Amino acid sequence: MAARVLLARGGLLRPAAPGSFLPGLRRVTSSSHRAREDSWLKSLFVRKVDPRKDAHSNLLAKKETSSLYKLQFHNVKPECLDAYNKICQEVLPKIHEGKQYPCTLVGTWNTWYGEQDQAVHLWRYEGGYPALTEVMNKLKENQEFVNFRKARSDMLLSRRNQLLLEFSFWNEPVPRSGPNIYELRSYQLRPGTMIEWGNYWARAIRFRQDNNEAVGGFFSQIGQLYMVHHLWAYKDLQTREDIRNAAWHKHGWEELVYYTGKLPETPTPPASSVIVRNSWEELVYYTVPLIQEMESRIMIPLKTSPLQ
Repeated sequence: MAARVLLARGGLLRPAAPGSFLPGLRRVTSSSHRAREDSWLKSLFVRKVDPRKDAHSNLLAKKETSSLYKLQFHNVKPECLDAYNKICQEVLPKIHEGKQYPCTLVGTWNTWYGEQDQAVHLWRYEGGYPALTEVMNKLKENQEFVNFRKARSDMLLSRRNQLLLEFSFWNEPVPRSGPNIYELRSYQLRPGTMIEWGNYWARAIRFRQDNNEAVGGFFSQIGQLYMVHHLWAYKDLQTREDIRNAAWHKHGWEELVYYTGKLPETPTPPASSVIVRNSWEELVYYTVPLIQEMESRIMIPLKTSPLQ
């Protein structure tokens, strides 16, 4: 995605101006006019989060739930991957189905493209940190799980996890039938930019809802901080390519702004679109500078994964 908005200058990469994606459109040359234009349009349709008023977790997470998510990455010895999958499919569903555990297995996958011989598990804890602690304490008393952990440890090269919250403007992950492939796009943001990221994506997520590909969006609380994870589902790799390419052609009212160079006094939204100044290209243009690193994993769900 970043490649679509970076241009070379003297051997270095620089962000391309939004107007460069809209051939023939006249750029607005007055920075002050453009700033007023931006502010006016943003205030119309999105409640912009003020980062000075509260913690990121309170400003960006869903208020109606207190769910906490745990994302696990397990790097498995290549010769042990089949055995690892087998014991995971035997034990993890029992925890998922156990009424004594206030947690849900959202999805479990093997990485297909990306870091090889890797397993990824996503858990939801209904009730937040107290639920996480309750599950951990109960599993210590579960002899089957203790034996599972011991057997698993002999199969792993390394493992890490993160505790996450869910962005308020994303879908909540729910079980879905397959077959699908899943893409986990992970972004390491520059410290201090999480609120800005959330403000842009709160407006832009509608560009990626047409095909029900948006599964969930999360940001880290414990572990590697200023991490964002977006989870997408596609029928196959070609469908992924088609959907992502189509997003670049979804222009809204911003074309009118660029053509005229000014805002109409009484804006009227087109019947088929929402008035919004930034298209998918502009989302990329504004969010790429917030990113330090990014990674994409294509994942295949295990047979027992609720997300198929």
